[in-house]
Amino acid sequence: MNVDTVTLVHRPFGELVEDILTSVVGGVVNEPIRFDLKVLTYALAEPSSGVRSITGVVPGGKPRTFLPAIDYAFTGTATNTVAWLEDGTKPDDNTTFFVDYFRVDSRSPLSDINVGSVTRTLTEAVGREIATVYDQINLAYESAFVDTATGTSLDHTVAILDVFRKTAEFAEGLVTFFRSAGVDGNITIPAGTRLASTGGKVVFASTQPRTLQRGQVRIDVPVRADVGFAGEAGLVPAGAITEMSQPVAGIDHVTNLDPTQRAAADETDDELRLRAKAALRSLGKATIAALDRAIRESRGTPIEFYDPGSPLAKRSEPGTVTVVVEAEPERLGSIVDAVHATRAAGVVATVVARYVFITPRVTATITPGLSAPGQAQVQSDVVAALQHYVDGLTRGEPADGAAMLTAIRNVDDVTAATVVDVVVARADLAGPDGDAGLVDALVQAATLAAAGDAAALRDALAGAVAAAGTHAPTSAHVPDRSLLQSTVPARAGQPATDDEIEAGTFQVSATVAGEPWWIALEMVPGDVHVEAPGA
Repeated sequence: MNVDTVTLVHRPFGELVEDILTSVVGGVVNEPIRFDLKVLTYALAEPSSGVRSITGVVPGGKPRTFLPAIDYAFTGTATNTVAWLEDGTKPDDNTTFFVDYFRVDSRSPLSDINVGSVTRTLTEAVGREIATVYDQINLAYESAFVDTATGTSLDHTVAILDVFRKTAEFAEGLVTFFRSAGVDGNITIPAGTRLASTGGKVVFASTQPRTLQRGQVRIDVPVRADVGFAGEAGLVPAGAITEMSQPVAGIDHVTNLDPTQRAAADETDDELRLRAKAALRSLGKATIAALDRAIRESRGTPIEFYDPGSPLAKRSEPGTVTVVVEAEPERLGSIVDAVHATRAAGVVATVVARYVFITPRVTATITPGLSAPGQAQVQSDVVAALQHYVDGLTRGEPADGAAMLTAIRNVDDVTAATVVDVVVARADLAGPDGDAGLVDALVQAATLAAAGDAAALRDALAGAVAAAGTHAPTSAHVPDRSLLQSTVPARAGQPATDDEIEAGTFQVSATVAGEPWWIALEMVPGDVHVEAPGA
């Protein structure tokens, strides 16, 4: 097991042979060294006459055997260090790389490890067997998961969900999805979307996901007859598939322009995986109660639901569901994932929380001489420090400018820092039109109501308020600089000036319309400008 990733390790044949040969001649094998982007030279534990190989993980989680004179250099016995080259590939930050090297005082009687030598030939034979065992172990491990199992192993895995591979007996074809008039943007049609012929006589399911791009009017989606409709039952004429068992937001209607036909081959592994995942998502899910449970299990509290057909929620547009949650900002990601895993296929789900979003723009003076990767690490560390501070705030607690500056200045290699500006926005809980939409609706209702008829005017205004109230919140951010306030005693609560922001005498209020909200940090390393004296 790999202690860095806690997963099975794949050891290729060449890497195994190199390790065994290094050990046979009395060298050190897989000496672990922790990599830090800020440091480019690392001392070896024992005196070395030369480095044989260095392996590790590069950004993205991919394993790599690093190249001498390209990625790194061995400085020799005088300093006994490995130096990473500025322009070379380096290990991922905070991961372990492994060094094989020769000892200076090795007393091994075996020294010839050239190609064709007895030592190398025997080592390669042993290495091949060990590599085969690694491959077999990994194959057995991967055969237990839907994403990695193949062939018969995948058949056994998905059978737990009562899903079985469709053979060539199940007819296949193309169904055309047409965009609704006035709908803009991309529309995703997930794999497993269920369709039916007129009257629901024959059921089909899409076999691959498709995205109707902005500006496209229609798109063809491959489908295959569903379980129970093998053979002749799945052969339908052109124009027969017209019903969507699962509505897809933004799709007006569907049809098959050509008749379905017998499949050319059995269902592929990828198609079977997609269908199994769709079956898993559909088990006891896609209801308001299921969404409520998923949110609470992720340690959030649902406050309000907007759904087009549930009596338990406010109304929203067909094919959409919106939920307002009460949750700490650091938990929102897991809540959103839980909602998307629980929602019905084809339904657009939006999760909104009462957050005040802040984006500080920082200028930091750093220790001279840091490499480019080191400077990038400082930027990331500043963001992490501010995130740690914001995560410690409670609901309704403002973000204090002085405390933010302290957190930044405590970052290693930061000698001075200034907050140049803070972009502040709040979550949009008023819907797409907000208060302006309600005002417009009231004005229109008052204009159309009969003059002098108080009862008619009251009914018209009540109808306008009810209609405007159906607008669900959106994931948009509403800029609100009024929440950026001075903490200078004489100006407390007033909008902060540029000088007060740079001095740190400001706060971002977490109280909106008298209600306590949460402060949420929206910041990337690019929001931190670093300056090195003398650079």
